[in-house]
Amino acid sequence: MKKISILFSLIIVAVTATSQSFTKQSHAAQQPIIKLFVALSNSDTAGLKLYSTSDVKSYEYGQMWTIDTMIQKVMVVSKAADFKRISSFEFVNTIVNNNIAWVTYYLQSTFTRNGKEELVKWMETVILINQKKQWKINTLHSTRLISN
Repeated sequence: MKKISILFSLIIVAVTATSQSFTKQSHAAQQPIIKLFVALSNSDTAGLKLYSTSDVKSYEYGQMWTIDTMIQKVMVVSKAADFKRISSFEFVNTIVNNNIAWVTYYLQSTFTRNGKEELVKWMETVILINQKKQWKINTLHSTRLISN
């Protein structure tokens, strides 16, 4: 009976250790997404490039955007003197497999510009590639959620 309980204890420890390392991997893969949106909020074009691969593609509103398109859009949107963007995330699913990760999340952003606030919600999926021990966004697919 002792052999069974020891074996069972070892299995529990192994599962716990695996899920803890998975949580660390998931958290690490999610960070560039958060940091990218901080860069967007601050009109930080260097930050956009830092957290993305050089060939990043974003699929927005039925269009394909490159990093240059994203930078151009950021500059246009953030021209208002009172521009502010506050974003929050609800991570739904994160899969890490060696040097690639898939992250799906709900994004909610409150935009302030020209004295008006607007709340916008999306569901997004990002594919990240681990380059030189740093996760970088390679593909972002965004679906805007319409409020009822």
